[in-house]
Amino acid sequence: MVVVGAGQAGLAAAYHLRRSGFEPERDFVVLDHSPGPGGAWQFRWPSLTYGKVHGMHALPGMELTDADPARPSAEVISAYFDRYERTFGLRVRRPVDVRAVREGTGGRLRVETSDGVWSARALINATGTWDRPFWPRYPGQETFRGRQMHTAQYPGPREFAGQRVVVVGGGASGTQHLLEIASYAAATTWVTRRPPVFREGPFDENAGRAAVALVEERVRQGLPPRSVVSVTGLPLNDAIRQGIEDGVLDRQPMFDRITPDGVAWDDGRRVDADVILWATGFRPAIDHLAPLRLRGPGGGIRMEGTRAAADPRVHLVGYGPSASTIGANRAGRAAVRDIRRLLEREPAAA
Repeated sequence: MVVVGAGQAGLAAAYHLRRSGFEPERDFVVLDHSPGPGGAWQFRWPSLTYGKVHGMHALPGMELTDADPARPSAEVISAYFDRYERTFGLRVRRPVDVRAVREGTGGRLRVETSDGVWSARALINATGTWDRPFWPRYPGQETFRGRQMHTAQYPGPREFAGQRVVVVGGGASGTQHLLEIASYAAATTWVTRRPPVFREGPFDENAGRAAVALVEERVRQGLPPRSVVSVTGLPLNDAIRQGIEDGVLDRQPMFDRITPDGVAWDDGRRVDADVILWATGFRPAIDHLAPLRLRGPGGGIRMEGTRAAADPRVHLVGYGPSASTIGANRAGRAAVRDIRRLLEREPAAA
């Protein structure tokens, strides 16, 4: 078996494989293309401290305790993942790029990588989204004389001192960027395609289940997944309230075009900008699965639990409804249970 990716979902799956009696290197391998432990967390900007992280759920079997809330989340979680890998002997191979997964021989999958080829009875894909930032296209984009960057490249707020910044996107990253940048920038403008939805009050377990169910229904139909956050709305906490009161979170409708000096609307409004920061989210990093032709006519991969409906050997964890830290843990466990049943029906070497 092959596990692709060693973020939250991949490590959870590897942990449950070990608990089920499978041995690393003998029965399964974990491949990760990142330079070190930490998954996508290792690439987060320094100003995102651990105390600002929302909903980080511990990996199965080991709590994250005594973390300094003032320390960058990239450092805290990378160290935690490193300790986790060593404690459970998961032997992650890195950096290894998985280039393609194809139909192999004897009912197996052929996993082609920068470190050789593996033949696998089952594959757990846990590649997340960080490697596929979504960049919208707008007329005139190529003429802009300033800088354009995505959340994936966000360096922290000090980089924008004295500059005019347009932040695009109505999710958690967009609002976090704005609140940070505002005290350094000469001016900020917030634009979104749809009016943001703010959520008041506690987000209880029932509300969480309802949100996950909406995302799950999309992938069951073979539609591209939406993030869980996109259906829950943004929490109206003290920082958000202050940002609204201060005018930082004064949302404007999406501009119609980009000019050499900024952005413009068809009604004649213009905003000059030095930087356009695209906080426009990510897409699943699953191009290496393209040879298996798993995508359906709806544009997504139709799922049955964690299993790709078109190929029961392939499991996607951290995809769609499991694209949260607690969801990734549960999906890793569910995928391993399903794989055990598959191998028990066809008792060949993994």
